[in-house]
Amino acid sequence: MIFKERLKEKRIEANLTQAELGKRAGMSERTIQNYELGTRMPRNLEAVEKLAAALGTTPEELLGNSGMLIVSAHEQGGAKAARDIDELVSEVSGMFAGGTMSDEAMDGVMQALNEAYWKAKAKNKERYTPKKYKKDSE
Repeated sequence: MIFKERLKEKRIEANLTQAELGKRAGMSERTIQNYELGTRMPRNLEAVEKLAAALGTTPEELLGNSGMLIVSAHEQGGAKAARDIDELVSEVSGMFAGGTMSDEAMDGVMQALNEAYWKAKAKNKERYTPKKYKKDSE
């Protein structure tokens, strides 16, 4: 189940309309609609925390592990990083589709990929940044 489905399910369980959830979370009804349609995702963990609090659940339960990685990537590296992580998550999930991997093992794989992504990004930044833009700490 993905974020938009979890959000809608939790909202219905809480017996709230989109407008009521938006008001409780400090967001517009249109934002909630976009989240439930899947046309937008929260850009930061603070927004997810507000939704979770309004629904009486946790951010992890709303987003799932892969969603948490994507939101974290967006906060840390912007929209491109979020797209990159989303693509990695999709590809890895596809590789293991139909297999018998426990949720804990899949979470471990996702965490390892996330760490590898950020290490590679830092290494490439160091390698390809022209000397004139590097700090004088060298």
